[in-house]
Amino acid sequence: MRLKKHCRNYKNKKDHPMRIILGSQSSGRKKILEKMGYEFEVMTADIDEKQIRFEDPVKLTLALANAKADALLPKIKSDAILITADIVVSCNGRIFEKPSSDEEAKEYLMMCAKYSAETIGSIVVVNTKTGARVQGTDICKIWFKEFPEDVIDKYVASKDPFLHAGGFDYEHPLLFPYLDRIEGEPESVIGLPMKLTDELIKLVSFGV
Repeated sequence: MRLKKHCRNYKNKKDHPMRIILGSQSSGRKKILEKMGYEFEVMTADIDEKQIRFEDPVKLTLALANAKADALLPKIKSDAILITADIVVSCNGRIFEKPSSDEEAKEYLMMCAKYSAETIGSIVVVNTKTGARVQGTDICKIWFKEFPEDVIDKYVASKDPFLHAGGFDYEHPLLFPYLDRIEGEPESVIGLPMKLTDELIKLVSFGV
């Protein structure tokens, strides 16, 4: 990607000329954006995600990420780069969002250990000054070894599954020993693919 010359006005991402807003309270996404070198603020979109339904996981995550952006834009009163995201897990032909009960969380974990799972994560980036909006989707595969029943019980009891699409955080100390492999970018599994996010930020900031 070849950027316009005024991209050179800042030497590193902390010197980005515009205010950057992450439209998510996800601790994982915050850590990834920090790891990428950006300074940013956090806002949270108040939307009813259950009212937005598509069977296709790419369409679903793009629709949800765009809905979050649409909900936040009226609240932003100065020039900014807004980043919103959504992620679901696809496993054996089913779409897993955040589990809604202990039983559902246990089912998700057993399914993801039995079959390979795909994480489908979509990103929307908006330049509030120009109105430019870009989006993209990243897909990864993840394999787990079989979880012992007591590990599933302890993990569900921790309530951590209810914070994550698919009901798992592969980095959690209880689950990480059972991670087999990841095909793709590990940050994408967490919810913010670094390469795609960086490309989209540059695209709305400076054009091509």
